[in-house]
Order: sequence, then C-alpha cells, then structure tokens
Amino acid sequence: MPTERITFSGHDGSELAARLDLPDGPHLATALFAHCFTCGKDIPAARRIAARLASMGIAVLRFDFTGLGHSKGEFANTSFTSNVDDLIAANAYLTKRGMTPALMIGHSLGGAAVLKAAAELKTVKAVATLGAPSDPGHVTHNFADALPDIMEQGAAEVTLGGRPFRIGKAFVEDVSSEALTPAIATLQAALLVLHAPRDEIVSIDNASEIFMAAKHPKSFVTLDSADHLITRADDAEYAADVIATWVRRYIGLMPPAPPPGAPEGVLRVSEADPDGYLTDITSSDGHHLLADEPLAYGGTNKGLSPYGFLSAGLGACTSMTLRMYARRKGWPLAHVSVDVSHNKVHAQDAETAVGEQIDTWKRRITLTGKLDADQRARLLEIADKCPVHRTLERSSTVITELVDAEVPESV
Repeated sequence: MPTERITFSGHDGSELAARLDLPDGPHLATALFAHCFTCGKDIPAARRIAARLASMGIAVLRFDFTGLGHSKGEFANTSFTSNVDDLIAANAYLTKRGMTPALMIGHSLGGAAVLKAAAELKTVKAVATLGAPSDPGHVTHNFADALPDIMEQGAAEVTLGGRPFRIGKAFVEDVSSEALTPAIATLQAALLVLHAPRDEIVSIDNASEIFMAAKHPKSFVTLDSADHLITRADDAEYAADVIATWVRRYIGLMPPAPPPGAPEGVLRVSEADPDGYLTDITSSDGHHLLADEPLAYGGTNKGLSPYGFLSAGLGACTSMTLRMYARRKGWPLAHVSVDVSHNKVHAQDAETAVGEQIDTWKRRITLTGKLDADQRARLLEIADKCPVHRTLERSSTVITELVDAEVPESV
C-alpha cells in the first residue's frame, strides 16, 4: 500500500508524526487509528489493520501521540484529555484534506480515547476498540509503585516496556477523574468491541462494561488467546479481517464504475506478508479474498492457492451455467454441486512437445432433482459450455506491463 509520511499540529501545537496508508485504487473512506499507552503508530497490529483496510479502499491515518515516537512535545505534560484532543486534531487535519474519518479504531488506552473523541465527532459512523479499558484510570496500574512519588513530587520517571517515561501528576489526576460511561452512552456510531478473555493487562470485564454502556448497534468479538499487544501475526490478521468485514455494514463503500473494456472491474492483488506468500485480493466492487500457499510450500495456508482459485472459478462457473440453463428450461433441478480437482500430467500422447506437462481439471458434477435421463445428459453437455471451461481449453493471451510506482516505505 502507498504510505505518506505526514505531520500535523496536535492539541498544543506540537508537530505530530503520522503515516497515512492509502489504497492502491480508489479511495472510498477514511479511518483513524489510535495506539496503546506509550506504544506507537507502527506496532504490528496497527500496520496489519491499516493494510487490510487499505486493500478495501479505506485510507488509514495512524500517528504518534504527543511526546511519543517521532512526534514532538513533552510526554510528561500529556494526559488522557490531551490524547482525545490529538485525535480531534487528526480528524480536523483529515477533514481539511477532504478525508473526514468515518471509522475510528483504538487499541488499549487508545480505544478509550476514540470512544471519548467519537462521542464528540458526529461524522464518525463506526468505532472499533481492541483491548480497551472501560476506565482510563486503569492505566495507572502499569506504574502503581511510582504513584506516591508522582503525587508527591509532581512527576517521576517510570519504566514501561523496557523504556523510561516521565509521568506527571496531571496525567494521573486526569485519567483517574475521567468517566467513559456517559460518552459511550451518547455514542452515535456503531460499536465493535474486540477483547481477549486472557488479557492480563486489561481484563475482559472492561469489554463487558463498554459493551453494556453502549446502545445498539454494537457487537462483541473475542480475540481468544491473543496477548494485550496483539503481537502474533495470526491474531492481528484475525482482528483486521473482523474489523474489515464488520465495518462494511456501517460505511457506504461505493466503488467507482468499472473501466471501459472490463465489465467486472479490476481485480487488485496486493502482497500482505512480504515474509511469506499471504496476499490480499480485492475486487472493484468490494469483495475480499485471501490467497496463500500451503504450509508445505512455505506459505501459511490462510487462503486458496492460485491454482485453487482457478479450480474454484471452474466449479463456480459450471454450477452457475447449469442453474441458468435449467431455470430457462423450467427443469426440476433442485441442487448442483461440483467437485473439482487439478493435476499436471505428462503429455506423452497429446499433440504437444514430448515430455511437456499439461493441466488437467477433473469435475464430478452431482445433480439433484427429478430429472430424466435426457435432461441429465443435456446438462452434462451444457457443463462443457461454461465460459471458464472454454477459457481454460482455448489459448489465452496475457498482456503485462510494468507500472512505475514509488518505492514503499519500510515499516
């Protein structure tokens, strides 16, 4: 996905560093992502969710809160309220670019922040939280031993995730006094709560409190054995898929008209995992699929292989063609199923070069219904007239051109 490195002014005028992940194709909507406490915009979960949404036409802005990552400002002077204000500033920046966010996503304390901010931003249509606390003051348990020093001295240095941070008294007082329930109750956006039952940082009880405080439409999805930071690739991929599938119902993703000469539009195939073979496949009308290779070939087996898609295309086309014909004839065809297998065999007796391999697809068609012998025989003939069958049997031409593009930024 193309990525823009940008900056915008935060709540106090400090320059905040951000990445705007853009779709390869048409821009259909925009999302805003808020990271967890003391984390950053480049955590694995944020990257994968952004990539998945970008593949379906949703641009995603993810940024470092004031004083974190590459953003300017002093972290010791920030608070939960300032995080909310940074989100509102990010929303204003995107609005000026004509990209007003319809979706907000927040991880951990970032989830609490988007709940608070979304209640003030009436243009937000959907909110998703991951491992979010129902009480922002929950975050203080991360540095409970230092609380006496912070309250007495006004600030103290604590170690979080192996890194030093200076926490101020104002931050502690702010998160401790903040109540999310009123904001959640007034939320005028659909809500998706994702949480792991075994989350040791923010317990599952928090998800229950957020869910109960919200009005419908609302949904809850468990992240099973995921850790709080959603560090495993499988868990991040699952969360990304759930959000992407769920949000379609609440954001109008209207694709542009297909280009001339391509009545079904353009199918975009985009690498999802540069270390493996996982690939996002998105059609211009918004359908999404995953392609991969089996484990035995170095893949992660999260989707059909390329040859699997060819077999699926042949089977689906066969079924549709038979249904179309039987419907037109008024025949009592109750159900069609097609089993497809694919193999390469040496063309020893075929009219090709000696030893060359040819592709062989085998179809086993099951027709259910009160069909007579003539009808069944005719449907078998019709199966061979399915467009994909005919495409596979005749010679095809593939025209390939190299398109110049900016080198993707490493993240």
